[in-house]
Amino acid sequence: MTRRVLIGCERSRVFASAFEARGWEAWSCDLEPSEVPNIRHIVGDVRDHLDDGWDMLICHPPCTRLCNSGVRWLDSPTQRNPPDDATPAERAAWPTLDMPSRRAIMRRLLAEGAALFAACWNAPVPRVAVENPVMHRQGRALLPADLPAPQTVQPWWFGDAAKKATGWYLRGLPGLKATDKLALPVAGSPEAKRWESVHRASPGPDRARLRSRSFPGMAAAAADQWGWRREVADEHVQ
Repeated sequence: MTRRVLIGCERSRVFASAFEARGWEAWSCDLEPSEVPNIRHIVGDVRDHLDDGWDMLICHPPCTRLCNSGVRWLDSPTQRNPPDDATPAERAAWPTLDMPSRRAIMRRLLAEGAALFAACWNAPVPRVAVENPVMHRQGRALLPADLPAPQTVQPWWFGDAAKKATGWYLRGLPGLKATDKLALPVAGSPEAKRWESVHRASPGPDRARLRSRSFPGMAAAAADQWGWRREVADEHVQ
């Protein structure tokens, strides 16, 4: 029987393609169309498809409100930069809102981000991997109490010339093992700056897309190490 994996919150199909190459029936799901023409892409909310009979779920929920780098904006949201994930009406009114109103919107967005993460984690799927950077304490407090500590890996462990601490919250799956560790560039060098391009991305409409993009080396490692034969996987999770 063909194994089925759902890659949630992915439009690049980097992870889906890696699993497809290893014989899986791999579907991606995102609110936006796939960047790669493919019939196995669902345009919609991943939560509407979590109980469709998957063998594995890999999710990349938006991390903007949960990650440690964004915690300062919860209590001190600037008046001139409305959050991209606010409603159009909120964004239009943002410059005229007082601080308590802006904070209320930020708190709601945090709760929504935590709810999406929790839904993915609690999906009725035997093997689950949910990706997120380092979380701040306020975000972690909104998530399931039994959520394990993440495995934190770096793209350069898997042959991808980039630095981006990536946390994997795993259920029924082993931690990823490094496959092709690259030598780190000299700090401050032009090469080092290229490796940090994800963090150095300029503000703009494509910044979130760039910062959330998956790395092919890491995806290949996940497909190799998590995409084993069904009988071996069943033994692992017993």
